This record gives sequence, structure tokens and C-alpha cells, in this order.
Amino acid sequence: MSAKTYEVKTYGCQMNVHDSERLSGLLEGAGYVRAPEGADGDADVVVFNTCAVRENADNKLYGNLGRLAPMKTKRPGMQIAVGGCLAQKDRDTIVQRAPWVDVVFGTHNIGKLPVLLERARVQEEAQVEIAESLEAFPSTLPTRRESAYAAWVSISVGCNNTCTFCIVPALRGKEKDRRPGDILAEIEALVAEGVSEVTLLGQNVNAYGSDIGDREAFSKLLRACGSIEGLERVRFTSPHPRDFTDDVILAMAETPNVMPQLHMPMQSGSDTILKAMRRSYRQERFLGIIEKVRAAIPHAAISTDIIVGFPGETEEDFQQTMHAVREARFAQAFTFQYSKRPGTPAATMEGQVPKEVVQERYMRLSALQEEISWAENKTQVGRTVEVMVAEGEGRKDGATHRLSGRAPDSRLVHFTKPEAAVRPGDVVTVDITYAAPHHLLAEGPTTAVRRTRAGDAWEKRNAAPAAGPAGVMLGLPTIGAPAPQPAAAGGSGCDQR
Repeated sequence: MSAKTYEVKTYGCQMNVHDSERLSGLLEGAGYVRAPEGADGDADVVVFNTCAVRENADNKLYGNLGRLAPMKTKRPGMQIAVGGCLAQKDRDTIVQRAPWVDVVFGTHNIGKLPVLLERARVQEEAQVEIAESLEAFPSTLPTRRESAYAAWVSISVGCNNTCTFCIVPALRGKEKDRRPGDILAEIEALVAEGVSEVTLLGQNVNAYGSDIGDREAFSKLLRACGSIEGLERVRFTSPHPRDFTDDVILAMAETPNVMPQLHMPMQSGSDTILKAMRRSYRQERFLGIIEKVRAAIPHAAISTDIIVGFPGETEEDFQQTMHAVREARFAQAFTFQYSKRPGTPAATMEGQVPKEVVQERYMRLSALQEEISWAENKTQVGRTVEVMVAEGEGRKDGATHRLSGRAPDSRLVHFTKPEAAVRPGDVVTVDITYAAPHHLLAEGPTTAVRRTRAGDAWEKRNAAPAAGPAGVMLGLPTIGAPAPQPAAAGGSGCDQR
């Protein structure tokens, strides 16, 4: 009998992407195999890892579930599971609105998915299990990483902030930090597998240490990453300005493998709106952090998130945001039109801004940021940079005979394909010859090609035949969370966009 197939559909932030890699690992550990690319629901198990921060998140979910209902009727034994933030929020209504769903699980108990699927199969009824507190850090669960050369590493989960536009703290709970030794052991194990770039992940990543009573824990962690041999690039997301202290800036500047890149959500440049958002900083504080980062790391590329049209935003407030953007000169800004997040205080605030006003302001801000991004990218022309070759970053690479990757500051670089064979994870040295608002070009010959252990890992993954399944669970299910994975040898995911 052929192994059962699975497909995981992910919506939302980096924490959800990280969770989905764990869900895939759990399913493969239970004997499932990944459905072919583009299966689009044609699998034995379809898992929706949901997000609850958009106004129409539930409509999107139920639309997808409705589309799968007839497919499930035609495919005996097919199972559908819904997890993530929307499942945590709407636990009591998902099965009522979509009775063909087999499993509903929350943000705190993703490790239960194989058990719940088996229980639903044996008992022939939907299983709804939502834990109120974290059962296991995502990073301690089995994984199927999407990349052979880059990895997410969760250092904390949950958030202690009370931003009025964000529902994540209510769904993922208070911040809980991992022990530094466990984090470093995981990174060392990843490097041993060939990973050369890690991104430290947390809803409020630089608040790390508040749960373990050490205000400098995050800067210490960055410095500790600098001593891991073979770890070439360290990034982190997303920090909060409130917790961005001078020791973190120094650690970034003095640790060679911490990349000269910072993504720090501003959300608004208006002090009045920041107060209404319950953001615990003001424009002067935010711009002061950027000034300090640039003084310590002159070539740092700084990006941000901005919400346009928050309730009560006046034209004067919006002009303060435009001013802050001109002063900050972000390399990139992810700008969003405010939309109500059900369950957040902002959703019921007075002064909801008319949609046409929000749209017009959004267009003005986007035009300004496009101009700044292009100007900032033009300063890169003539620079020589090391680019880590990426997989799938350049959609037109085949037609242009180029390859693509990321510079240390995370700018996207398209470069002429060298004569020497290069693989994702390898590093090339190129000279930047042209700048566009959202990418750079290196049109001349590649100066150097450095084959890496990360490239070896990519090559090994793509050359190896698919491993045989471990075997689908049979008989009565095991009750309770799967046993934690053994610790790796060698050592002791929110600002919503």
C-alpha cells in the first residue's frame, strides 16, 4: 500500500512558516509523504495553518474549506485539519461551519497533530483540542525545513505587548523564552547539517530575556552566535523599538556573522497614533535608534512596517509618518492599509478612516518609499558584495540566464550566471552595476565563487532519493503530546505585517 500524502497550506507571519515546517516534520515522522508541488488539496491530509490578523482571514479559510468539501467526498479517507491563530480564536465555530473538518488544533499544541488525525480516523468524529499554554517550543519538534542552507530558530513565543491593532498576544499567550543553551545547541546541530544562515525568531524577538530575568540576554545570544564555527549569517525578526537597547546595537556591530540588516516596525510616525496603538515609543525615540544603528553599522539596510489609516489618523498625523519616512530613509517599507482585526481594541475605536482616504494616503506613502528605496539602492552601485545564492528568489532567472541571492544586508541581487557551477547556499562575489527600487543587478562577470558546506547540503538533499515512510500509525492512538525530541549534541516567530 502506498504511503499517504499530505499538504500544508500556510498563511501569516514567519512564526506560522516556522510552525508549518514542524507540522510537515511531524507528519513525515508519522509516515506521510509530501504531496507533489501544486497538489492544491489533492492529498490524503490537508492542513491549514491559519492567521487571524486580517479582517477577512475567516472568509479566506472557509472559502478554501468549502472548495475541499466535494474533493473529500470523492476521496475516501481524506482528512482536513485546521491549526494556527484562527483555530485558537474560533475553536468552537470551525467544525460547526465546516463539519467535514476532521481536526482543529491551536498555536500551543501543534505537536498533537498526528495523534489527533489518528484519533479522528479511529473514532470517526472531529477532534477539537486547543491548549491554553505552550506544550513544546516549535523548534523542539521534528522538522521538514524548506531550505537546506537557511533555517528559522525560535528563541521565544508569545508577546507581552498590548498593541491595539494586534490579536497575537491573545492567541499565542505571554512571552516564554527558551534557554540560551537549548537555542545554541539547535543552531550547532543545524550548522552540522550544512545550514549556514539562521534567522532568530520571536513575536518580539529583542525582548528575549524578560522571561528568564536577563535584560541583556538577546545581545549575549547574538554574541554567542558569533562563536559558532560554520555559521556565516545571523538575522533576527521582528524587534520592538521599546526593547532596542544600546547593547544590542553593539552586539550587532561587533559580531561579524550578525548581518548589517535591521527590520524594525515603526507602524506610524505620529506620536498621537502611536499612543492610540499602545506602542511604547514615539517618533523621536524610533529615529534615534536608527541614527545609533547607522553610526555603528554604516552600511546597514533598515526596513520597517507601516500601517496607514489607523482609527483617528488625521492628515497631520499622516504627514508625521511621511516625515519619519523621509528622515529614516528605509531601504524598504512594508506598508499596509489598516483593516479591522476582529477581537482587537482598534476594531471598535471611534474615528475609523474612510476607505477612500486610506487608499489615497497609502498611494502617497508608497510613492515616497519607492523613490527612497530606489535612491538608497543606487548608493550600492559600484560596491563589491558577497551574495549567498538562493533558490526561487529570481522568478525570471531562467529567461535572463541569471542567478539570484541575498547580499549581507538582505538586498536581493540578480547576477550573471558564472561559468563555474554554483548551488543554492554557495557564495559568489559580484560588483553591483545597476539598481532598481526592489533589487540590484550585477551584470558583469562573477569575481569569485566559493563552494560551501551549505551548497553541499543542498546538493545532497536534491540528489538523495526520497526516504521511505516510517509507517502510518495503526491501532488505538497514543493520548497526549508526543515525547520531546532528544537534545541536539554539543550544547546544553509579533509585529504583524
